[in-house]
Amino acid sequence: MKACRYMSVAEDLSIKSLDDIQYIAKIPVRNLWLLMLYASDICKELNAANIAVEENPDDIPDLVAEMLCRRVEHRIQRNLSYSYQSRDAVLSRVRGRIDLLGTERGRLLDRGKIACRFDELTIDTPRNRYVRSALEAISKVVKRKDLAHQCRSLDIRLRRMGVSQIRPSRSEVSVDRFGRHDVEDKPMVTAAHLAFNLALPTESKGTRQLFSPERDNLPWLRKLFEKGVAGFYSTVLSNRCYRVSSGKVLKWQISNKSSGIDKILPSMKTDIIIDNIDLAHRIVIDTKFNSVVTSGWYRDETLRSGYLYQMYAYLRSQEISDDPLNKNACGLFIHPSIGEDMNEYVVIDNHKIQFSTVNLAASAIEIREQLLKIIKSVDDFI
Repeated sequence: MKACRYMSVAEDLSIKSLDDIQYIAKIPVRNLWLLMLYASDICKELNAANIAVEENPDDIPDLVAEMLCRRVEHRIQRNLSYSYQSRDAVLSRVRGRIDLLGTERGRLLDRGKIACRFDELTIDTPRNRYVRSALEAISKVVKRKDLAHQCRSLDIRLRRMGVSQIRPSRSEVSVDRFGRHDVEDKPMVTAAHLAFNLALPTESKGTRQLFSPERDNLPWLRKLFEKGVAGFYSTVLSNRCYRVSSGKVLKWQISNKSSGIDKILPSMKTDIIIDNIDLAHRIVIDTKFNSVVTSGWYRDETLRSGYLYQMYAYLRSQEISDDPLNKNACGLFIHPSIGEDMNEYVVIDNHKIQFSTVNLAASAIEIREQLLKIIKSVDDFI
């Protein structure tokens, strides 16, 4: 298996062009970029701006950069957020608290000075520095020269406004919280976060091994597939008659239990739940990053029994809950595939359980159509 390089746009920027990158484990890299985009919050921003993401998968870095520039310009026009930052300085008058130790150590009083610690209102905040660093980083990987120039121009504008070039640490960014007065900063920071965290898998030699989709020991790609599918349905279906939720925990309908069962009873957490409001119908989706079939005892191919038992437990355990949609629920497994297609189902105790594949080697438009077709096939059963 060929070793592949995995690099962040903020770190290794020696890549020449995305045109030079073609496949990772038979999956076109443009489709990995598309999954990354759908897995992120910025996809909602791109959709709101009427940008045809599926039709331009190779230009995703440019789309992210364009969104980042748009949001930064918007915040500059409305004034960037200020915040108080702690400072230590030697002054000729008292400001804030006196640093007695520093004053005595430097014999500052002899020169009419005093060491002080105080809070100062500044534009040079970790949030603004993070955005400026993102502009600098993504300007080096975009294709369009005019867009790269726009990123650099905004970088210079932020510098002239007083935002330093020092990139904040992860801890500084992680503790940053948005209040009611600065909520408009959130889309800008989200775009900056995506610019830093999108990774470019390449076919050049590196330190990480990427396996084919039939191997499910690749956590980052498996998680990307799950979040990408959830993000797609949340973006595309939410404006219709659907309600999409992800990571929902289902409760066991327990009538009696022992004292220690709570410590060992497994939980039920779904990947995606799609409710069709018009049809009063629920689809419980579980994404699996492996082959839809495996070898059996007495035949070459068989469905994975553990998955079937899992979905059966999801559906039947919720029937007596207060939510009426659980009585009209279907189970759906979505597996990735390379060149193969499967869309089979079985009805057990009035619940349809369907096994479907999405061909990740297809074009971005075809992947979109496949995902929508799967949902339609489940709805048509009602």
